[in-house]
Amino acid sequence: MPPKWDFLESGPPHAPHAALLLPGGSCAARSYELVMAEPTLSAVRLVATTLPGNAGAPLGPDNHTIPAMATEAAAFARAHGCDVLVGFSHGASVALEMVLSGQFAGPTVLLGISLTTPDESVFFRRIVRLSQRIGPFPMRALMWATELIIRTANIEAGHAQKLRADARANRARDITRICAAYLDYLESDDPAGRLVATGVPAWVVHAEKNSDGGLTDAERHTLEAAPHITLVTIPGSVFLLPNEVPDQIAAVIAAAVARAG
Repeated sequence: MPPKWDFLESGPPHAPHAALLLPGGSCAARSYELVMAEPTLSAVRLVATTLPGNAGAPLGPDNHTIPAMATEAAAFARAHGCDVLVGFSHGASVALEMVLSGQFAGPTVLLGISLTTPDESVFFRRIVRLSQRIGPFPMRALMWATELIIRTANIEAGHAQKLRADARANRARDITRICAAYLDYLESDDPAGRLVATGVPAWVVHAEKNSDGGLTDAERHTLEAAPHITLVTIPGSVFLLPNEVPDQIAAVIAAAVARAG
């Protein structure tokens, strides 16, 4: 049975293709509103959902890990007829696991993904592990900093207000559980090689200055050598890819939809 997640839907209800959009950590489905409004995707049915424990969504005792969320997201994708998959940051890790576990085989877009521990911010890793040890106080400080990042980012004012409201809805204890499980997942062996081995067409998108994460040289070499993997570099320093450059993200999703035909 598919999970009963909150979601937003746009585009023709009987469009030939549908894309599932998984938000980044602490974000809600509506973080994709600007992408969903792009004319490039007007002929595509888009379904954005909020992952468990993020932006105040319920979190059960066992669905805080990447594999657990991937299993639920795959069921959600099947229920909504989605044949293209898009994930940002934490949501990209969920999307990756859907592909690696064989639960999704359609074109996949991974935005700002960290594949392994070295890809992720040292500061973020320390905050998460410290919150595990002493309680949620460091995580609350990080959540407050996230609001500041949203406030100063190049995002349309009304949309940024929604993002800040969603950030405030997060519960520090839930986010700590989710982020700790996410860091554990980054310790997996050779995800770049395993992604290539699936044969699934994938687009891996990062900002030029890697403010959203990055890839190790070995990961980049592995992905670049695969004909079905496309690496996309967004010019400049961009942290919230779907919110700061929705037109460029929509163009990448459109390319993935074209491969679904």
